[in-house]
Amino acid sequence: MTQVYFHCSNTKKVFVDRRGALVDDLAEACDHATRIVRSLIDERSLEDWRDWALHVSDEQGGELFVVPFTFVLGKSH
Repeated sequence: MTQVYFHCSNTKKVFVDRRGALVDDLAEACDHATRIVRSLIDERSLEDWRDWALHVSDEQGGELFVVPFTFVLGKSH
């Protein structure tokens, strides 16, 4: 299992994930990232999520991959 972190950002804000999550592999990390993005989009909020991205990084801070919110917004729930 690997500890990964899910940081959200746009051009004006950054939210740093200090807890992270344990995942078995990149596929599980991707599924978890998609669930996080979907949960943020589904919350009642005035936030325009189109310019946000979720950055997934490892314990050393290396970026593994990025999930643009527009990628998830384009999928049906």
